[in-house]
Amino acid sequence: MQNESFEQLSYAAHEKMYKESVEKFDSLKRIEDKESIDYWRHDRMYKLLTPMLFTDSKWLTVGDGIGTDANWLIGNKKNVVATDIADALLKHSNARGFIGEYQKQNAERMTFKDNQFDYVLCKESYHHFPRPYLALYEMLRVASNAVIMIEPIDIGVQMPYMLWLKNILDRIDLNYINKIWKNRASFEIVGNYVYKVSEREIEKVAMGMNMPAIAFKGINDYFSGELDFSQPRTNTKMFDKVKAKIARRDLLCRLGFIPYQLMSCVIFKKIPTPEVKLELEKNGYKYIELPPNPYLGNA
Repeated sequence: MQNESFEQLSYAAHEKMYKESVEKFDSLKRIEDKESIDYWRHDRMYKLLTPMLFTDSKWLTVGDGIGTDANWLIGNKKNVVATDIADALLKHSNARGFIGEYQKQNAERMTFKDNQFDYVLCKESYHHFPRPYLALYEMLRVASNAVIMIEPIDIGVQMPYMLWLKNILDRIDLNYINKIWKNRASFEIVGNYVYKVSEREIEKVAMGMNMPAIAFKGINDYFSGELDFSQPRTNTKMFDKVKAKIARRDLLCRLGFIPYQLMSCVIFKKIPTPEVKLELEKNGYKYIELPPNPYLGNA
């Protein structure tokens, strides 16, 4: 019985966390203080959206928490509806004028019409969902141009030598890999498994649904317990440390030793315009056009 209701338990736990957050601290500092190191970190991720920003478009944000995604898009003159499993923080953000329209929505069962939005953004929320594939299919349903997810990378898929090592160690002991791959079973305090993504996973979803194109770009970040919402960029010692940590990992990624920590994954529902393709290239994306299903055509 518990297995059948696990997704309800998970979503209820997240909703409870949001309600408690309103009472415990002013989480809207993340939006309000644009001179903080925290804002700088997230702004770097939001700039991954640049190729999709230069035309008029309507956006939906999924799992938007306090409305940071919507707030950034509004700052770039986009029409946005912010959503989350709980609306306590979104309501708070709306009252403070940081976001406009918002709704309480379950990502697995959204009430929007097919193709209602040009773009759907899910930033660092997909990995919280108990049944993330259901949410991704829903996002694809309500988007007309593309779904963009910015999520942690699954090293078990993205790093072939990790899978090779696991295959070797499994011959000795099926649990031995856990001594090396420390966060293989990664759970967060609120109760969710951290469901990470890979290029191959996104490619399979796209081809399974006969989508025409996908695009990827990796990015690194750095976070520690010292970095609360209010650490200012004038704290040069802390800011230099964050930038140095990111730069060091960027170098290792460019050399091919390790994968990026996060990845922007774009699933296009239609071939993007030449302008969007050019912007993707200029911004360092890997753009891939997929072969159509030869048996179903455009069905």
